[in-house]
Amino acid sequence: MIQLSVIIPCRNESKYISKCIDSIVNQDFPKSDLEVFIVDGMSTDGTRDIIAEYCAKYDYIHLIDNEKHYVPYALNLGIKRAVGEMIMRLDVHTTYDTNYISVLVRKLKELDADNVGCVCRTDVLSKTPKSLAIKAVLSSRFGVGNSDFRTGVANVQMVDTVPFGCYKRSVFEKYGLFDERLVRNQDIEFNKRIVNGGGSIYLIPQALCTYFARDTFRTMARNSYSNGRWNILTVKITKRFSSLSFRHFVPMLFVLSLICPLALMPVDVLIGLISAASLIAYTMLTLLMSAKISAQGKGLKIKHLFAAFVALHLSYGFGSLVGLFSFRKKIK
Repeated sequence: MIQLSVIIPCRNESKYISKCIDSIVNQDFPKSDLEVFIVDGMSTDGTRDIIAEYCAKYDYIHLIDNEKHYVPYALNLGIKRAVGEMIMRLDVHTTYDTNYISVLVRKLKELDADNVGCVCRTDVLSKTPKSLAIKAVLSSRFGVGNSDFRTGVANVQMVDTVPFGCYKRSVFEKYGLFDERLVRNQDIEFNKRIVNGGGSIYLIPQALCTYFARDTFRTMARNSYSNGRWNILTVKITKRFSSLSFRHFVPMLFVLSLICPLALMPVDVLIGLISAASLIAYTMLTLLMSAKISAQGKGLKIKHLFAAFVALHLSYGFGSLVGLFSFRKKIK
């Protein structure tokens, strides 16, 4: 009998797919109790050929076509095909420690939780001074806020969301499927739906996964911009601020603190000093945090760390601001 169904959405991920699948193949969880569905959004970069090779070699790995391309469709297609008593959602940009699956399955039962997840380390495929600065920034509390699954925990704790979690199958019967209107944030919104409905989600430190971030300032900023934009669109679509947490809106508030006073300067020139004060305070704090990380002796330069923080925060904030003025017909 299948205990666990693993669902992995992907599209055009030939750079990452092999590392991800290899880490699943190397899990210490019994393969006879496992089925893996890789739900591909009709990739055109060779990803499908790579997946097909694994399917031919391992009978518990299966390819599902996702003709609608986007992640929530992939997740729901996988859930509908799954027969496991537990369902796990994984990501192609990530590799998983050999005990990842077995620990999450065990903890889900021990805690009688609706969902459990592990701390997610950040890494980059190409190691350059700039990409290593990005890695450090995305692991910093100043960079990602109170996102405990990124910064780490010492003990099991109840949280509002986890990445790449293991769910009871009954959760999807009780709370429904992933919201197919959400190109992004569908997992955060679903987890918030669980918590708001009285369910429980735990973050556990006993296993780890490694997420491979975008490794240039440009690609990181593009991804961050999209994340910020979809935060606002998530609220618009679901019509619930409770779909997200306050930390998701902090970058937008910072950007507004720069823009709004400047726009009001024709009324009173002195109002522009608020923008200046906000910018100076942010610059000083960012330099301080960059210097603190650089002083840890990992060879990271302050200028690269500073640039990574600014690229992350401003792109996220401007993305959220654009989301405020996005119309439903332009959502995708």
